[in-house]
Amino acid sequence: MTNPLLSTAALPEFAAIRPEHLTPALDVLLPEAEAALERAVGATVAADYDALSAVLDVPLERLSHAWGAANHLNAVANTPELREAYNANLARVTEFHTRLGADERLYAKYKAVANAPSAATLSPARTQALAHAMRDFVLSGAELQGEAKARFAAIQERSAELAQQFSEHVLDATDGFTLYASAEQMAGVPADVCQQTREAAEAEGQSGHKLTLHIPVYLPVMQYATDRALREQLYRAYSTRASEFGPAERDNSALMRELLQLRAEEAALLGQPSYADLSLVPKMAESPAQVMAFLRDLAQRARPHAERDLAELRAFAAEQLGLPDLQAWDQAYAGEKLKEARYAFSEQAVKQYFTEPKVLEGLFHIVETLFDVRIRPDTAEVWHDSVRFFRIERPGTGDASPQLVGQFYLDLYARPGKRPGAWMNEVRGRWQRPDTQGLQTPVAHLVCNFSSPVGGKPALLTHDDVITLFHEFGHGLHHMLTQVDELAVAGISGVEWDAVELPSQFMENFCWEWAVLSRLSAHVDSGEPLPRDLFDRMVAARNFQSGMQTLRQIEFSLFDMRLHAEADAPARVQAVVDEVRAEVAVNPPPAFNRFQHSFSHIFAGGYSAGYYSYKWAEVLSADAFSAFEEQGVFNPEVGLRFRQEILEAGGSRPAMASFKAFRGREPSIDALLRHQGMA
Repeated sequence: MTNPLLSTAALPEFAAIRPEHLTPALDVLLPEAEAALERAVGATVAADYDALSAVLDVPLERLSHAWGAANHLNAVANTPELREAYNANLARVTEFHTRLGADERLYAKYKAVANAPSAATLSPARTQALAHAMRDFVLSGAELQGEAKARFAAIQERSAELAQQFSEHVLDATDGFTLYASAEQMAGVPADVCQQTREAAEAEGQSGHKLTLHIPVYLPVMQYATDRALREQLYRAYSTRASEFGPAERDNSALMRELLQLRAEEAALLGQPSYADLSLVPKMAESPAQVMAFLRDLAQRARPHAERDLAELRAFAAEQLGLPDLQAWDQAYAGEKLKEARYAFSEQAVKQYFTEPKVLEGLFHIVETLFDVRIRPDTAEVWHDSVRFFRIERPGTGDASPQLVGQFYLDLYARPGKRPGAWMNEVRGRWQRPDTQGLQTPVAHLVCNFSSPVGGKPALLTHDDVITLFHEFGHGLHHMLTQVDELAVAGISGVEWDAVELPSQFMENFCWEWAVLSRLSAHVDSGEPLPRDLFDRMVAARNFQSGMQTLRQIEFSLFDMRLHAEADAPARVQAVVDEVRAEVAVNPPPAFNRFQHSFSHIFAGGYSAGYYSYKWAEVLSADAFSAFEEQGVFNPEVGLRFRQEILEAGGSRPAMASFKAFRGREPSIDALLRHQGMA
């Protein structure tokens, strides 16, 4: 059998990978990596940066490449067979990486490299990579001994297993809900959603409309369905996913408790007061107290706006919609109706102007204009026939051919077996390879969950979808436009977690510029661009309920930080949720709401004690974008400076140094408050 996971091709052979390939591939790759580790710590390999990299980094990257492909397929093309094969190998991959990170012999070798006179001659990127490696050895338990070291390793293994189970429960709870609604119950729901859900029901031999908890179906029903009972039924199902209100085998309650206990124990082993303190060691923020003070300050500024938002919504619902007792399942519906009444447009009307081909063309144009690159279709094996592949090139000077900068896969549509949400993930990073001396260019996955095309027409995106696409593309640019040749600090690698959202949130701002939207819009039927008066109404509505939305993000962030900072939190997860809501929310959800049970960001997605990063980085991104507002949104000089100082620099220096190099000063919160109408 030729195993595609052992292929040395530059790109994964996604179409050929099968569940039965995982175990045999890892039977080869793990011993290879193991042998490389033993060689690296032996006497024959000098305590030298290049020598260590050549011996160790090449087989480690090969292992990472194969496991990354399996991990990606597990998220976007999940099947029972793949899940079983993935879970069967998760423990041994985790065990190897835990042991590698905690190997005191390897740590000693890196110390020798750092203390050698030659360390003074290393490039800034290598110096930063070495500093990160030294820090990460400590955080990975390399200084632990005996029982403590064994316990640390056991914690890593169990935590990986629990995070995977958490994610599976959310996916299964989302995929596991189906409701067949009648045409009468679907009154008010947009025609394209009705058509899609009717076709889905017909495909299963059912009458009516097949409703699921996937966002392209769930959200429009919550926003537009006049049937209040239907909205309540969907809201209850969505907000109690993977909780005690569903099947016991999908309940995440015990998993959350155990994960939090393990994290607290891990922090104690490493001498940190809490997991929140441990989490902040490699981040910009200095302490949990500083983060919570930042969040509470922002909450105080947003609260008057949020209270006004809620009072308006309640009054409108009572007077215009006959809803004197506004409930959680009424909010999206009443909000949409109020927005339509106040600004004379609906999300549904706007959506007709954002066809996916036109939006992509406009997005690519902005990127090409600002950052002096070209985006072209490319070919690669994919995991689903709707996935596309592109290349980013820098134009050659004179007769020189264009230079490849990076490539990306684009997977835009929701489907069963695909994890909810949107994300960017790396396939490989930029690297001056020590084995071939060649330059490896970066490759990314850009994944969203939009509605797929129906009725022979192109897919339609809501304005929120457009913002999501720009956001993920910002992450992709950070990964792909880097000019750093050190794998550990190229692109997003090595960037502080609370600064990694800067480029993504920065890109969102373009979705509110007339020069941008007029170019990336064309009505699905007439081809007419978005009318200027409709755009003006959208901008007027930009900060509609922004006070409430800001408080909601702060609620999530404060809950996350308290959960990981307080010793008794594992035993009182729901109590912490309730306390945070009592402090922050102006309109707490019903007592049955269990949002935390599907909060994959912090339980399965790397944002534990880091969810505040979205708000923290928003200060940076709003301030960065204000440089474009001051000097012209398409100003190529500002674009070049942003590319060079932020995107190209990657993790090769502290994020604050990159920000100051671009902006000429430290960040200010003023631009964020102004953008959100709270100045």
